[in-house]
Amino acid sequence: MVTDDMTEVKRQIANGPLARSGILDVKSVELAAALVKRATESDIETVRVLFADQNGILRGKTIIADALLSIFTNGLTAPVTLLLKDTSHRTVFPVWTETPGVDGIPPGAGDILMLPDPKTFRTLPWSPHSAWVFCDPRFKSGEVIPFSPRDILKSAINKLSQHKLSLVVGLEVEFHIFDRIDPMLSHSHATMPGQSVKTQNLAQGYQFLTETRYDELEPIIDELRRNCIAMGLPIRSMEIEMGPSQFEFTFEPADPLTHADNMVTFRTMVKEICSRRNLHATFMCRPNIPNSSSSGWHLHQSLLNKDTGQNLMMPKENGELSPTASGWIAGLLAHAAESCLLTTPTVNGYKRYRPNQLAPDRILWGQDNRGAMIRGLMHPKDPASRIENRVAETTANPYFFFASQILSGLDGLNSKMFAPDPVETPYKTEAQKLPRNLLDAINLFDRSSFYRDVLGDSFVDYLTTLKRAEWDRYHQAVSEWEQNEYFGLF
Repeated sequence: MVTDDMTEVKRQIANGPLARSGILDVKSVELAAALVKRATESDIETVRVLFADQNGILRGKTIIADALLSIFTNGLTAPVTLLLKDTSHRTVFPVWTETPGVDGIPPGAGDILMLPDPKTFRTLPWSPHSAWVFCDPRFKSGEVIPFSPRDILKSAINKLSQHKLSLVVGLEVEFHIFDRIDPMLSHSHATMPGQSVKTQNLAQGYQFLTETRYDELEPIIDELRRNCIAMGLPIRSMEIEMGPSQFEFTFEPADPLTHADNMVTFRTMVKEICSRRNLHATFMCRPNIPNSSSSGWHLHQSLLNKDTGQNLMMPKENGELSPTASGWIAGLLAHAAESCLLTTPTVNGYKRYRPNQLAPDRILWGQDNRGAMIRGLMHPKDPASRIENRVAETTANPYFFFASQILSGLDGLNSKMFAPDPVETPYKTEAQKLPRNLLDAINLFDRSSFYRDVLGDSFVDYLTTLKRAEWDRYHQAVSEWEQNEYFGLF
C-alpha cells in the first residue's frame, strides 16, 4: 500500500530503476509522486495503462490503483508484438525467426516497456472507478523505439522548435453513430478481424445542420459533450453532418502533442460510451451502408513565433501571403502524395477522394474553398489566420498525421518554397491527383527519399511492411463485385 507521506512516495520513485537510469527526469518524478498520492486518496480502483499503437488504437494493461507507484518506479512490460500488428490484429513480422525484420526487435516476441506520462492521467467519467494513463513504449533498455508514434511526433515538434516555431492545431472530426441491432457474437462471427456488427440509423440524413435533426439526436450528443468536458477535451461545437447518423465535433486549438492525445482519447471515448448504450460508433471513412456519407478529418494549422506568440500566417495588408504561410503551404503540397500513407492509412479512405463531394481529389490549395485539399483562412490583422488541410480520414494515427504536417511544412520553409496561386475551381484545375488507392500510397511512401531522410529507413520499412500486409489481405479477398460479375457468367 502506498504511504500517504508525499516525501516517501517521491523517494521511492526517485530511487526506482526508471529515475536512476535517467528515463524519468526530476520534473517527471515530482509529477508522478503527486499523481500517485492523489490517486490513492481518491475512489479510483483500477488504472488502464495504455499506449497508442501504430494504427492509433489504444492498447495496454489494467492495474489496481495500489500498483500505480510500481509503474513509475519500474515501468510496465507488454509484448512487443503489439507494435507489429496490422489492422486485423495479426502480427505481420516473423517474430519466431532469427531475423524478425524490424530494427531493434529480437526474436521470440519478448517485452517492451510502457513508460507512463503522468500529465495524461484522466479519470473516466463513464467508469469513475477507473482511470487512464498514456505511455511511451520503449525498448527494455529505455531506448526510444524508432517507430513509436508518440516519440515520432515529439521528434518532429523538437525540429520545429529548433527554428523558434510552434504549431497550433484545431480539430474538426466527422464520424457516425448507429443503433446496434445485432452484435454478431456467435462463434462463427469470431473471425480475424471479427464480423462487422449490424446497424440501423439513429436518424435520417441529408438535413445538414438542421435544428430539428439536432434536437432528435441531442441525448447522445449531450452525453458525448459532457464526457468531453469531464475528460478535459476542449470541445467547441457539436454539429449534424450531411449523412444519416453522421456527426462532427470540433475542438479549440492546442499544441500538436496535446491534440494527438486528445484525438485518441476522443475516438476511444466515443466508441466506449456508445458501446455501453448498445450503439455503434465508427470513424471508418466510408461505411459500406446504403446512402452513407464519407467522414473526413480537417486539421487547422497556425504557425507561431515561439518567443513572441505572433501568428506568422497572417497575410500582409494587401492580402499577399506571408513568407511563412507560403512556404508552409508549399511544403504540404510538395509532400502531400507521399504523406498519404500517414494521412489516409486505410484501403477505405481513398474512396473519399471524389470530385464535387466536399473532399479533395487533387493536390492544390484555395482561398476559403472547401473543395481544395488546403483551404486558406488567412486575413490581414486576423490573429486566427490559418490553413485547413482537408486531406485526412478520421482513422489516421494522429501522431503520424501531425508529424507529417510538421515535417512537410518545415521542409517548405527550409527549402524556401513558394506556394502556387490559389485556385477557385479545385475539381477542374489541372493538378497532381491524390493517390488512387492504398497501394499507390504505400509505393509513394516507400520510394520517398524525403521520409527516408526525416524519419529513417527503419520507420519507412516498418510502416510499409504493415500496410502491404493490409493491402494484400484486401487484394486477395474475393469481393461481392467479382462474385456478381463472374459467378453466373462463366
